[in-house]
Amino acid sequence: MSKIEKVLASGKTHTLVNRGDRVDIELSSPGGANPAHVFSAIQAHPTAEQLFAGAWSACYILALGLAAKERKVALPADLSVDIQVDLGQTGKAYFIQARFDVRMPGVAQEVAEAVAHAAHEICPYSKAVHGNIDVALNVSTS
Repeated sequence: MSKIEKVLASGKTHTLVNRGDRVDIELSSPGGANPAHVFSAIQAHPTAEQLFAGAWSACYILALGLAAKERKVALPADLSVDIQVDLGQTGKAYFIQARFDVRMPGVAQEVAEAVAHAAHEICPYSKAVHGNIDVALNVSTS
């Protein structure tokens, strides 16, 4: 797996699970103060990186729920997942990479990390890219 030397474009999502297992997704550019796209009122022309991050985050946050249920772990109501997908270049080759920030307030750090890693084993998007792109995972419990 090659590391990206130069990032050309990025897409970032912030994903929450609402009552009834409905998922809300906000798409933004890194460093932007406000979401560029909120799927409660779809705006035109999100980037490919935003769309990929949005689809992946929706799948992954539901996988977190399944992984937690398997381990009999209660997830907090304010669980969130931020995913940033970058398109970049190393030499003349193009690659994507992803960074996950999973926030599970009130869950023990080692338990939260185990659930977050297990969710990657469940999520079809995570399985599809496993070994093909660089994926960094950060888990916060505060």
